[in-house]
Amino acid sequence: MKAHDALYIDGAWRPADGADVIEVVDPADEQVIGRVPAGNALDVDTAVRAARAALPGWAATPPAERAARLAALRDALTAGADEIAATVTAELGSPPQFSRAVHVGMPIAVADSYAGLAATHAFEERVGNSTVLHEPVGVVGAITPWNYPLHQIVAKVAPALAAGCTVVLKPAEDTPLTAQLFAGAVHQAGVPAGVFNLVTGLGPVAGQALAEHPGVDLLSFTGSTAVGRRIGAVAGAAVKKVALELGGKSANVILPGADLARAVNVGVANVMANSGQTCSAWTRMLVHRDRYEEAVELAAAAAVKYAERIGPVVSAAQRDRVRGYIEKGVTEGARLVAGGPEAPREQGYFVSPTVFADVTPEMTVAQEEIFGPVLSILRYDDEDDALRIANGTVYGLAGAVWAADEAEAVAFARRMDTGQVDINGGRFNPLAPFGGYKQSGVGRELGAHGLAEYLQTKSLQF
Repeated sequence: MKAHDALYIDGAWRPADGADVIEVVDPADEQVIGRVPAGNALDVDTAVRAARAALPGWAATPPAERAARLAALRDALTAGADEIAATVTAELGSPPQFSRAVHVGMPIAVADSYAGLAATHAFEERVGNSTVLHEPVGVVGAITPWNYPLHQIVAKVAPALAAGCTVVLKPAEDTPLTAQLFAGAVHQAGVPAGVFNLVTGLGPVAGQALAEHPGVDLLSFTGSTAVGRRIGAVAGAAVKKVALELGGKSANVILPGADLARAVNVGVANVMANSGQTCSAWTRMLVHRDRYEEAVELAAAAAVKYAERIGPVVSAAQRDRVRGYIEKGVTEGARLVAGGPEAPREQGYFVSPTVFADVTPEMTVAQEEIFGPVLSILRYDDEDDALRIANGTVYGLAGAVWAADEAEAVAFARRMDTGQVDINGGRFNPLAPFGGYKQSGVGRELGAHGLAEYLQTKSLQF
């Protein structure tokens, strides 16, 4: 695609205030594929003012009309699916099939879900002698990451628009081209000027300006826990709402009677998908001591098959970070059974699919979010021991449980300190809430729970 050399503000592509640009690099061959403006604080202010001016009209728009615009947005994304998928592949490095099926297919499903919810949600309800109104929070500052560049945008913008909010989006600097395509789809869908605005830029400049802007009523951020803490502090100081979807170190718990081969193979696939760059990936596999070595052999064999299937990680910095964790695992005594820190290719930001055995709960690779194709396998003695290990991190975003009996798996999942658990390989549901316990975040995305994040209540007594 041809990158826009402008920002999308108040319904039009407009030049940025300054001349600084961000170079977009293809992580597979390390070549520059585009340049976008590096917006500054003045650009953010212009966008927020446009969103503020558009707010009264959009908030007063009937929910059925907001639903129609979201349906049109869904259709525009569907029509542009090939170009979006190719762009995600170019700037993120995702394999083409995965880009089309997941990076495009999933956000289209989410957009469709909010088109339906906008039309059917009860924005007004009767409670005793009161009428309770569910009204838009106001102007939303959305800051999104690079790992799922379209999905993360849609998961914030679609519910915000459904609620009647207006939005200023600051996408990740590694994947801004997908965000530009999304802005084009918004324009094509006939969303009124100023309701959605896009400012590409660097996090410490444009992102910080958006987080600190007094004209923003809610900050919605997905990214690292460290940055989430800073954004939460800024929001708290201004007494404004915040929604944070942060890091994860999810456990894949395989109970003794489970189908071990299926649980291991699906678990490895989950970690290797998107080159491990998924906050909810099950990066810790917990296996009973009696079946541990069998699981290790299965996981090592499965990981090797992904050597030619997965793409690179997004950047040189991310590649070096992941390799550093692999080296740390070796240093701390984990047993390397697949992959390793060595570069698998001469060009591109590739990391070998890596599996560690003999990992203990206190090791760095078992505690910190690596965000790469790295799996740690831990042994447990009994279910209480497995639960202690599963809950033994600062995170609580997702997880999985496998058992011969579904009720047994559900009973274990209920004891896990995490926001979403897949039972025996449960499928993605765009209507189910997604979000974390503990330091994995505040609030929920997707479905009616995601819509509620962008609403505030007013009660009228009669």
